[in-house]
Amino acid sequence: MTHVSLFSLVRRLAPYAPWSVTSSTSAASATPAPAHFTRHRAAPPAARKSGPLRSVAALLACAALACAAAPAQARVKARNPSVNVSTVLPPAVMAGLARAHAPLSAISVVIEKVGDHTPIVALNAGKPMMPASTMKLVTTYSGLSILGPDYRWRTTAYADGNLDANGILHGNLYIQGTGDPKLVPEELIDLVQKIRKSGINGIDGALVLDKRYFDPSTRDLPPFDDDATAPYNVGPDPLLYAFKSLSFTLTPSPDGKVAVDVIPALAQLQIDDRLRATGGPCRGELPTPAVTPQPNGTVVASFAGDYAERCGPRTLNVAVLDHSAFFAGGFLALWQQTGGTFTGATREGPVPVEARLIATHDGPMLSDIVRDINKFSNNTMARNLFLTIGAVVNKPPATPEKSARAIEAFLQKSGLNMEYLSLDNGSGLSRDEHITALSLADLLQAANASPVAQVFVDSLPVAGVDGTMRNRLTSQPVGGNAHIKTGTLHDVRAIAGYVASADGVSYVVVSIINDPHSEAARAAHDALLEWVYQGPSQPMQDVAGEPRSKPRKNPHTRSQH
Repeated sequence: MTHVSLFSLVRRLAPYAPWSVTSSTSAASATPAPAHFTRHRAAPPAARKSGPLRSVAALLACAALACAAAPAQARVKARNPSVNVSTVLPPAVMAGLARAHAPLSAISVVIEKVGDHTPIVALNAGKPMMPASTMKLVTTYSGLSILGPDYRWRTTAYADGNLDANGILHGNLYIQGTGDPKLVPEELIDLVQKIRKSGINGIDGALVLDKRYFDPSTRDLPPFDDDATAPYNVGPDPLLYAFKSLSFTLTPSPDGKVAVDVIPALAQLQIDDRLRATGGPCRGELPTPAVTPQPNGTVVASFAGDYAERCGPRTLNVAVLDHSAFFAGGFLALWQQTGGTFTGATREGPVPVEARLIATHDGPMLSDIVRDINKFSNNTMARNLFLTIGAVVNKPPATPEKSARAIEAFLQKSGLNMEYLSLDNGSGLSRDEHITALSLADLLQAANASPVAQVFVDSLPVAGVDGTMRNRLTSQPVGGNAHIKTGTLHDVRAIAGYVASADGVSYVVVSIINDPHSEAARAAHDALLEWVYQGPSQPMQDVAGEPRSKPRKNPHTRSQH
């Protein structure tokens, strides 16, 4: 264990009682499972993937309620307990790191029993690390706790001027946003229909977008990397529509044509389709459209070249235009689909005091948003949530600084003093965000003992079942028994979450690798999760040593409330 790790462990546990630490090469012996745990036989991996996820999703959240009862002071029974903290990783994990050429100095690991802040394994645990998308755990837990799981974003429509007998608004229509992260066509159509029901059939004034809820400095930021059209690079916005991304589906036909369909529809978008369906093998590369604004206000997406018929239907996602142009195009497309007319221009501006409220749309509950953020690691949604926290707590317009202050104040009030926490945009898509494995473990412990435990744990990907973990550990016993948030950047690999092990105990697991070779170290993380599932109280052994060509049956049972 490094000195910084030991120091952080001492600082974290010092408020509970005087204690001593002995570094050991063996994990601490296991303690009995909480009284509320019962044992049930786990379904085989195939059944887990195809069957209902209700029991899987509740697996660890229910454990939270069982483990949260005892106050911190009650956990320490002896006046001077001896704490065995292993700084040795299992052989399978070491082998995975060796194959990836990732040194031990590049990995930070903490493993704890749920409800017990004494680590079983702690390696470089107090070292500040880039967490990649595991930083979303900080944002989503803070959001759920500060705003509440039932929090909804509101998008409203206002009008000024006069409405004539034909339903034509001789004035402006204003749309005011508050950062709804999931304002997709299925949601925005609700606002459009409510505006139509108010009696407005056409608009001969302007469509004005009120985006004051977020500070202008939060918009039009440079992309994280060179791929500016990648949807993961889309920044936050008060009127974020469909993640500011177009999904083009290419479908070849035997007559040599390739149909191009796009979602969502934009009023100003036109498609120039010059693709040719050809024979031959499918190379797997999709033609990228050239998206070009025209002098007349239209935007043309041009496709050209050959497309192998053997490729079949394929979809590519491209982030285009700026937020305001994208939202206006999406709104007007839906407006026209419902029979509405529009002859004016589009601009940004505030809703005047004299404007009258026309319609209101309440977005999905935060509990649903958090699920999408964590299951699918959606950066744009996380960034919108991050800014929303700052706007609600410290008043709009939102800034990253306001959001960071609000989250840090909440964490400190909750007893989570994260000395090395550095927040940038709350999504982990940043090289300026840092946290320690110990801090992430503390947060997971607190979340698991909180009123939002069920919603929070349900939002995490289930190993071998869904989200970013759906294709990992599908044939291993840990599949279906771990809720794990993943994190990935060019030189970062991270996992953080909960494992319900075969020994009847649930564990907090955090591991972060910061190294140029981290991409090749995913197998080390998978091996760590397998080892935790087998039970950290057991002697270390290579649990991943069996051939992966033959899936092992799961003879164990898993804990469930």
